[in-house]
Order: sequence, then structure tokens, then C-alpha cells
Amino acid sequence: MESFVRRLKYYGIGFGIGLIFVFVFFQNRGCSWLPSNRVKNSFLDRVIVVPVDQMDYLKSKGITEKDLVQVLNDGEVNFSESKKEGNPQVYSMEKEFEGKGKLKFYFSLPKESFISEIHFSEKSANAVNNTTEGLGEIIHFPKDNDLVFVDGQSLLKKTELRDTKQILKLIKLNGMIDFKETNLKASPKPEHLIIFKDNKGRRIGARAVWYKNKIDISSLEVLN
Repeated sequence: MESFVRRLKYYGIGFGIGLIFVFVFFQNRGCSWLPSNRVKNSFLDRVIVVPVDQMDYLKSKGITEKDLVQVLNDGEVNFSESKKEGNPQVYSMEKEFEGKGKLKFYFSLPKESFISEIHFSEKSANAVNNTTEGLGEIIHFPKDNDLVFVDGQSLLKKTELRDTKQILKLIKLNGMIDFKETNLKASPKPEHLIIFKDNKGRRIGARAVWYKNKIDISSLEVLN
């Protein structure tokens, strides 16, 4: 019995040290079963967009795009201040920044969409709505080198684009979401218009939906 108790004690010590590594070194990101981390992962699995009209507030607080993504790593989810039902769902998150204090952010998730919007200036989660005007700057992409799928080679030939990897590279380089030309009520999936410039400086419009964790592009056209 004494030997069993001793082994159980050592097991408990080892388990405790393992938890410390997870919570301290990985900042809870290794615990996907935690409710707050499930919420954060749902955003990190999407294309994260900042409406251009929110950028002035962002700059006034000295917050960078890197800071915003960091909120999803070690920020605090305020479930009591979030809107967990409706379209979009909106989650309130807070993070303490050195020299800037604790700041609040609202991450929205339109249903069946591949984007998540970050809002700053609204006073509550209930005041956050899907953006319907202007452009959105993309600050984060899911870690998937094959994130983009194109319906048919004819679309590539039409725009003289080489392949889906080139499209993804260009979108990461200068892509924007056109909210005005986005249709969140489209059936069977909400449809977004992504605008980006190719290597010739041409503006390309790509209409796409979220399908099987891919940005599925149904049309490509040169806009100018």
C-alpha cells in the first residue's frame, strides 16, 4: 500500500508539472476543451477582417495587427458580455497591453461565413452588426496552404492567374473584403467579394463562399 501511495504521489506531481507547462508556456492554447479556447479557435479558423472605418480607433490606441491576433492567444473572453445567439454571434474579449491599459474588442462571426470581423468602437456586443459598406482589411488567415479552391480552370485562364496558390499569395499580400458587394443572405451560403491586385497591377474580384473549410471561389473577373 505504501508503494502504491508513493507512486500515486509521484504521478500527481508529474501531472501538476504538465498542467503548469500547458497553462504558462502555452497560455491555455493547448486546452482546446476549455470554453474560452473553443471560442478563440473558431475565430482563428476564419479569415479575420478589420473594417476600414475602425482603423482610426485602432491607430489612436497604438494597437497593431499583431496585437489583435495576440488577443486570441491570451486575451480574456467575457461570456457575460457576449452575444452568443443571432447573426452575427459577437464575443467580447479583453487584453491588458503594456503602456496602453486593458482594452476591449468585439469579435463577430457571421453565420456560415469564412470571415470574422473585429470591432472596437461599439459600446456593447449587441451594438455590433455585420458590416455592409466599405472595405475590410484582412489581418489573419487560417494556417492552410490550400485554403483557396477555384471552381474550374476556365476561371484561371480568364484572368491569366496561374493557380490557387498564387491567388492565396496575392490575397495575403493586398486582399480586401468588399462589404458592399458581399451578400450574407445568399443561398445556400453567404457570398463575399474579395478584391486584390495581381502582379500586373490589375484589380481582380473573386466571389467566394465558405465550403468544407475552404474559400471556394465561384467567379473571377478583372475589375479595371
